[in-house]
Amino acid sequence: MHEPGCALHRTLHAALDPADLVAVGAIRHRLRAALDRWGVPELADTAELLASELVTNALLHTAQGAVFEAVLTPGRRLRIEVHDGAARMPGRRAPADFATSGRGLLLVEALADDWGVQLRGDGKVTWFEIGPS
Repeated sequence: MHEPGCALHRTLHAALDPADLVAVGAIRHRLRAALDRWGVPELADTAELLASELVTNALLHTAQGAVFEAVLTPGRRLRIEVHDGAARMPGRRAPADFATSGRGLLLVEALADDWGVQLRGDGKVTWFEIGPS
């Protein structure tokens, strides 16, 4: 049996169907609950916002679904990865003042401690990391 604080219990994984934007809310809810359970509720607001952006981008801009993974390291750093099947790199846009989209990567860049995109043979992984202040 494993203790609730062990590394095996600090991982959250979810597979998302193509264009299932309703799943974004479920991911936010599950992530907030996991962060509370893992003892880092202070990361929840930023983690939810940035995870929502990455998952939404993957579901809107690819024809495939996505795989969401969140891991809390022993050093209390949260790493979130979103895997999708598209090899096209995401790009930052300069949205118009009243545009309702186009700011996702700008938010990730501004709020994450670190972030990036890794191309893989089966698509790409967009990730970010945050930690306690």
